[in-house]
Amino acid sequence: MADHAPITTILSEIASGDRRREPKLLDAVYQELHCLAAGYMRRERDNHTLRPSALINEAYVRLFGGKAVQWASRGHFYVTAAQVMRRILIDHARTRAADKLGGPGALQVELTDVVAGSPDRPDYFLELDVALEKLETMDPRLLQVVQLRFFTGLTVEEAADALQISVKTVKRDWALARVWL
Repeated sequence: MADHAPITTILSEIASGDRRREPKLLDAVYQELHCLAAGYMRRERDNHTLRPSALINEAYVRLFGGKAVQWASRGHFYVTAAQVMRRILIDHARTRAADKLGGPGALQVELTDVVAGSPDRPDYFLELDVALEKLETMDPRLLQVVQLRFFTGLTVEEAADALQISVKTVKRDWALARVWL
């Protein structure tokens, strides 16, 4: 895990309008973002058109292409980056499914259809997204713990630090989210 202070400082400077600091931020977080992207891509089909670096680039554009975000913390940045990467893959899967099924919105997935399935199934990320959206409505912090532990690969201690909660709370939330999912 990288040193937290420089990342937090750079995020604060960018939020204050210093866009020249964005390359420094990318240097500081690239390795962790690459691990996150690679984790997402391991769950995708083998012949996927996106690669981890392309996923990072697209996420970076979405994170910094619009108005400046007021980053609350390093954890806020990583949770948001994880959400953005997941959204990119969901959008990609929806587009692919719509193309196969005859047009936009043709694929419908019900929560009752969500099963512990194989990432080789084309609708895997769509089903996972439905389950994660339901989890978020139930308890947003549970979703954050899942994103940090499962998708970002943070340890319990790192997730607790990122969310500014106790290690015991992260362990409890992680166990509850895993049972629910």
